[in-house]
Amino acid sequence: MTKRYTKQMANGAELFVDACQQLGIDRIFTLVGDHLNEVLSVAAARGLQIIDFRHESGVTHAADCWARLTRKPALSLVTGGPGHTNSLTGIATAQLSGSPLIAVSGAPAINMRERIVFQDIDQVGMARPVCKWAAEAASVAQIPFLLSRAYRESSSGRMGATHLTIPVDLFTGEAKTVIPPSEPHTSSPPAPNRHDVNRMLQLLRQAKSPVVIAGSGVWWSNAGKELEKFLLKTKLPYYNVTLARGVVSDLYRYNMGYADGALNKAVHTIFKEADVVLVLGKRIDYRLAMGGPRLFSPQAKFIQVDIHPQELGHNRNLEMGVCADVKTTLCAMLDELESEPVWKVLPWLKHTTQLRNQWKTELQSIAESNAKNNRIHPASFFAALQQAMPVTPLYSWDGGDFIHWGRAMYPAIHPGGWMRIGPLGTIGSALPNAIAMQLHHPKRPIVMITGDGSLGFYIAELDTAVRHNLPIIVIVGNDGGWGLERELQGELNGTNVACELRQTRYDIVMKGFGGDGETIDSLHQLDGAVKRAFASQKPYLLNVNIEGARSPFTDWQIKRKK
Repeated sequence: MTKRYTKQMANGAELFVDACQQLGIDRIFTLVGDHLNEVLSVAAARGLQIIDFRHESGVTHAADCWARLTRKPALSLVTGGPGHTNSLTGIATAQLSGSPLIAVSGAPAINMRERIVFQDIDQVGMARPVCKWAAEAASVAQIPFLLSRAYRESSSGRMGATHLTIPVDLFTGEAKTVIPPSEPHTSSPPAPNRHDVNRMLQLLRQAKSPVVIAGSGVWWSNAGKELEKFLLKTKLPYYNVTLARGVVSDLYRYNMGYADGALNKAVHTIFKEADVVLVLGKRIDYRLAMGGPRLFSPQAKFIQVDIHPQELGHNRNLEMGVCADVKTTLCAMLDELESEPVWKVLPWLKHTTQLRNQWKTELQSIAESNAKNNRIHPASFFAALQQAMPVTPLYSWDGGDFIHWGRAMYPAIHPGGWMRIGPLGTIGSALPNAIAMQLHHPKRPIVMITGDGSLGFYIAELDTAVRHNLPIIVIVGNDGGWGLERELQGELNGTNVACELRQTRYDIVMKGFGGDGETIDSLHQLDGAVKRAFASQKPYLLNVNIEGARSPFTDWQIKRKK
């Protein structure tokens, strides 16, 4: 940021938009409100793209997804009071996902505080527990500085969400002098020392049953090419989860698929047998059973590479903890391996491949055995859908029993093309995520997979997709209930309380918003419906009436809780 603020009597809205443009922020995710009229008017006049939503959580979810896709801070802008409280779910989702969201909320005029004024609440106090940094502007002059501070905080170290409250009178007020924004700091990502690199490679060379597990750090460091080269050189079996899905295609020879035991039955055997586990940019968290004996051998040697030192050894004692960026670490290992011959294929690789294929065969068998049911079984649906797809789309996956069948069965192929709801488990966010994905990839097909329960959270964002001419395809598995909870509660409690919904015609809802859609009652209708959806070039909803069927994810949950 090199511009110096010499303009006399600039108002806060102009200073805010100036700062956005200098930071490289060219779009605002928003929902209009009285606190924002001045700043939105200025932003539109200056050429920023304004993407307006129907619910403030939808705003922050979409901005979070945009930040994930671009690997840069993204800006949400909502009004104060209930607009701010609505946005908190999206802020918390971004924070737990390590996504650099800058969440800005308007607020009542600063000179009216503590006078029982309309919508006067402690917004910063509410936001602070669910983000990296939060502040409120006290003067017009502070706005550029605080926005640049939010940018730096959100994008440094382990990235995350930040919040800034700006009272409405600061957007409309003027300033003769301005506290200048600070330059975004750029520095080389932390790299491992050579001794650690050689020791990591030595442990992997000596292992008889090593595995590599990658998480979102691989995505954030843009290390896909380096990771693929490393696997080609070492021939180690590779598992992935979160934003690492698709960074190296699941169709790649050494990719054994999901690292999540709830969706990949093979890992329960493989991880238990592994003697060395290389964890790249992934917290050893609930997805990995905290590194505990339920999933891993107590004797296994763990090597963890993470940019955040507090994560090293957090839940599992390590053989090695390396505080470094994943990409620089892989580059350093490739440099050391350059003069070496390609590693020999271990018998272990054949074993992991066999177990991966057995799991695929088991899922396919479930799909085939249920294909002639009177009602559509989710496994049969996803098998048929994969055959009916005219192209390979990018996916936005929601949460729920229906969705988990697809996640278990489908390969992740494209980097950034497997978007999930994040560690907060924010069901419903797949719709605003899909909108952001279509904005980022205007010429690529985006398919959102959701359930009837999840769709209800942000169903009005179907209108947002229509208004912004975003031809996302929404596939709703409609079993008239909260399927996952119905299965869990029925099995564990013998009850079915608050688990039932109506089998609503969600395709008609989409048509009411100006999109298109149809209902599918049998598999023979699927092929034509999919072709019509892709040919429509408008938001299109396939309302698929399915039978409730316990997914592998739910089976795993039940076994874990019994």
